Amino acid sequence: MTPLVIGAVVLGGVALLLRWQRPAWYWMAFGIAAAVGRVVVRYSSVMDACGLTVPPSRLRLAIARVTRTELPGSRVPRILALRVTRTGLVVRVKMRPGQDAFDFIASTDRLRHSFKMQAVACREVKAGVVELRMTGYDVLRRVQMPVRLDTGLLRVPVALREDGEVHWRDWRQVPHALNIGATLSGKSVYQRRLVSELAPQPVALVGIDCKNGVELAPLARRFSALADNPDDALGLLDALLGRMTGIYEVIRREQRISSDVDDAEITADIWGLPEHLQPTPIVVFVDEVAELALWANTAERKRRDQIITALVRLVQLGRAAGIYVEICGQRFGADLGDGITLMRAQLTGRTAHRVNDHGSAKMAFGDIGEDAVLATTQIPTERPGTAVAGDSSGGWVTIRTPHTTLRHAVNTCNKHADLTPELPELAPWRPNLAPLAPAAAAPASLVKPHPVTD
Repeated sequence: MTPLVIGAVVLGGVALLLRWQRPAWYWMAFGIAAAVGRVVVRYSSVMDACGLTVPPSRLRLAIARVTRTELPGSRVPRILALRVTRTGLVVRVKMRPGQDAFDFIASTDRLRHSFKMQAVACREVKAGVVELRMTGYDVLRRVQMPVRLDTGLLRVPVALREDGEVHWRDWRQVPHALNIGATLSGKSVYQRRLVSELAPQPVALVGIDCKNGVELAPLARRFSALADNPDDALGLLDALLGRMTGIYEVIRREQRISSDVDDAEITADIWGLPEHLQPTPIVVFVDEVAELALWANTAERKRRDQIITALVRLVQLGRAAGIYVEICGQRFGADLGDGITLMRAQLTGRTAHRVNDHGSAKMAFGDIGEDAVLATTQIPTERPGTAVAGDSSGGWVTIRTPHTTLRHAVNTCNKHADLTPELPELAPWRPNLAPLAPAAAAPASLVKPHPVTD
């Protein structure tokens, strides 16, 4: 065998090994060139086969008949730009007159097979222009978040989307959200990720964990308040409502609506207040919401109605006061009683991991789209952390959260424990924890020293 043949065999072996063990490296080394070549060479024929071309104009047909030349063929949408990313390709296409973005959205699966890509997603950029995001490999098999991310206040990276983009949780854009999932589906890991990313920010964290605090108690050093039973949860929610009322009084006092005040200085929420008056924003994590809605006797039913009413008021009115609610649970449905459907109407963000019943998926995405419900019920068991994320606008996407261990979340919260704000209204529910033990000293030597002699 000549050295050239040996080199080709070794290179092929390396490519196969990378494709199996390190698909991202394979994409950067070999996949990009092959994918770009397929798109450039096959583009016209693929568009024609997928029905994404338009017939020639009447003017061109008339000119061809008059000049007795060959009739022109169908017109193909024009590529405006082709960009390579670390996970795939981004192709911007100028649509022809008469085409619609839904034509391309309906053909994404056929485009995926034709270009031999892992996935193809389409969105409309502006009138007449669509963007095709093609993924070169299965980015959700081994989630690797980008190292450098442009985070901001109340905006954290939480997962990776199936198109290779980062999925963000932005509480200022989507104030309240619902996160459901069965046991071992990755719901708790998603919640840990949120807490870990929020820990370095100047925000207050409040937790309600009626599983005796087993999920949130290990992270308590970063929490300004924590309730681990329904009775404490009711008191904590009432205290949050009292704080919300006080903040609204400050906003009303500082609105100063008059003819000599600039429009930019008039506000209806905390973000328009002067900095010295802006209260600390609060993110409330409610773990296992079903435990707050269950009751066994008359007294528990009265408490349950008070809790659900307080939660509904909080998600209806809390945004302007800088109070954001994250509802988590294994089960979320109308069978939990009055107020649940009303609460869902205020939960703009929706994230559904693998669920055990069709009703929970329908409660999360039934008002968004049946295709999102179907995607939720098809999440495989062997891929924990995979979820369908959507909002009330009707859009949804498949995401997967990187595995965040409880130890990592605890270390992050302990590291930033000094950022935990003291809120007087929530002081009765502040976790009472012993100070962190100092690092253990080095063990004493077991060797008995001998005096130095001449």
